[in-house]
Amino acid sequence: MAIEFKPSPSLPPPQNSVGAVAWIRKNFFSSPLNVVLTVLSLYVLYLLIPPVLQWAVLDATWSGESKAACTAGGACWAFIAVYFDQFMYGLYPADEYWRINSAALLLVALVAMFALKSVNKMWLGFTIIVLYPIVAYFLFAGGVLGLEVVETSLWGGLFLTTLLGVVGIVASLPLGVILALGRRSHMPIVKSVCVVFIETIRAVPLITILFMASVMIPLFLPDGLNFNKLLRVLIGITMFSAAYMAEVIRGGLQAIPKGQYEAADAMGLTYWQSMILVILPQALKLVIPGIVNTFIGLFKDTTLVYIVGMFDLLGRIQAATHDANWLGTTTEGYAFAGFVYWAICFGMSRYSMAVERKLDTGHKRS
Repeated sequence: MAIEFKPSPSLPPPQNSVGAVAWIRKNFFSSPLNVVLTVLSLYVLYLLIPPVLQWAVLDATWSGESKAACTAGGACWAFIAVYFDQFMYGLYPADEYWRINSAALLLVALVAMFALKSVNKMWLGFTIIVLYPIVAYFLFAGGVLGLEVVETSLWGGLFLTTLLGVVGIVASLPLGVILALGRRSHMPIVKSVCVVFIETIRAVPLITILFMASVMIPLFLPDGLNFNKLLRVLIGITMFSAAYMAEVIRGGLQAIPKGQYEAADAMGLTYWQSMILVILPQALKLVIPGIVNTFIGLFKDTTLVYIVGMFDLLGRIQAATHDANWLGTTTEGYAFAGFVYWAICFGMSRYSMAVERKLDTGHKRS
């Protein structure tokens, strides 16, 4: 007589090993040291959060025409409300705000199309990198299709900050890749030029490069020849970021095992084919955190353009705090700027983490 064995039904995990309670116990109360640190952290938050909440929300003033309207003892957010348009667009004509908004919405729509599987990613990337900047420039500057001409001296606020950051990021990445490959080249002249460029730029503060681009370069140009200040600043920021980007990417190239290079050679691939199809995709994936870290640093460094007379978000806030009607609102202005920069940089970091998870092939060491 055959005996039939029936598998016992699987039992659910213990309640103390799953769920929110288990997560809190594991991350905050897993050891005596963690318990002490958790209690101290909660005490510090107890000391900080109520006063900040009281100042920023409960006792804050949200509307008014001058600092005199802020009598509640809290934050004077009326200052931000009055100058909000300047903080976003600088001195750009109010009737032309739609041009900046349209360009921003167009960029968001193009980037969102990457999520569609039916879209040709190569042509979409070409559109964003090559065609979109041309369309955006004519929208911003005008002079075509009946659009009013807006001088770059009127550009400012978050619009200028974003423009400097995006252009610097997009332009510095391919230039950094070329410099990294050039520094690892076996051709002495190419290698020497790349090494000198990288080491020279990295040895000089960004503010010096901006000063040279804005003030010194025009002195050496022939009479009648002059470049727009914004263009000179963009070139300086791009060169500065590219030098740091080159070292980040060079680290990724050195992390690729020698066997990958040999495998590409064994397949009969040329140098550029092996780099584009085999080496660079792996190297860039390895250094995504370093690349995004460089991007974040570049975005925050755009505040230095205030030194050369360009009023980005922080520069426009500093200028507004000197208004006689709003003296004493420096804290609110810096708090607003800090929140905007934090939100953008935090979004960049979270997006980089999502890209890392998407590209993870399970080859990393735990």
